[in-house]
Amino acid sequence: MRLILIRHGQTPSNVAFLLDTAVPGPGLTDLGEKQAAALPQTLADVDIDLLYVSTLTRTQLTAARGLEMVVRDGIRELEAGDLEMMRGDTEAARTYFTTAFAWVAGDTGLRMPGGENGIEALGRFDAVVAEAAATGVGSVAMVSHGAAIRVWTAARAHNVGMSFATEHRLDNTDIVILEGSPEEGWTALSWAGTDIGGAAHARESGPAGQPLGPTA
Repeated sequence: MRLILIRHGQTPSNVAFLLDTAVPGPGLTDLGEKQAAALPQTLADVDIDLLYVSTLTRTQLTAARGLEMVVRDGIRELEAGDLEMMRGDTEAARTYFTTAFAWVAGDTGLRMPGGENGIEALGRFDAVVAEAAATGVGSVAMVSHGAAIRVWTAARAHNVGMSFATEHRLDNTDIVILEGSPEEGWTALSWAGTDIGGAAHARESGPAGQPLGPTA
């Protein structure tokens, strides 16, 4: 199966540098609406048999361009817990990403302060991917969230590790394309428009929209 993971369009919380991960969350900015409107053209040459979105409003607004949407909580953003909505707090953002990428390194029992641990976060995303794979379709798109996509891909793709995922950020409506299955594992084909074997350029980061370094 081909799995197309799409980060949602820009939100007011991205602009304000907020760790905003709770349901239902904000809508899109004017720029976010334009990014969403451009997605069909971006994906014009990509076959999509099934479209999933998270329970957060921003993913549904990003995907509202034709295909029927399957809404699943499992592909929502990684919970910020006690760090939720802490404006401009660099230490909070650092804690958030350090915790999330520790899951990729194998410390899945580590819990986000006041939130979920890696077993729970990766497990819920896995469950939605497994559901999609069980339908037998060839290509599935999921509109999800920056940190969730980066962490899940780094944890599950054979050819993407923690170092790559921390150094190669996803801007709003950036796309990661993988191929494989839950049983055999996944191989990332492209990351934000760049072949995975090429020199991708680091760009804007996860739910807070901040340009965080590899240790953040």
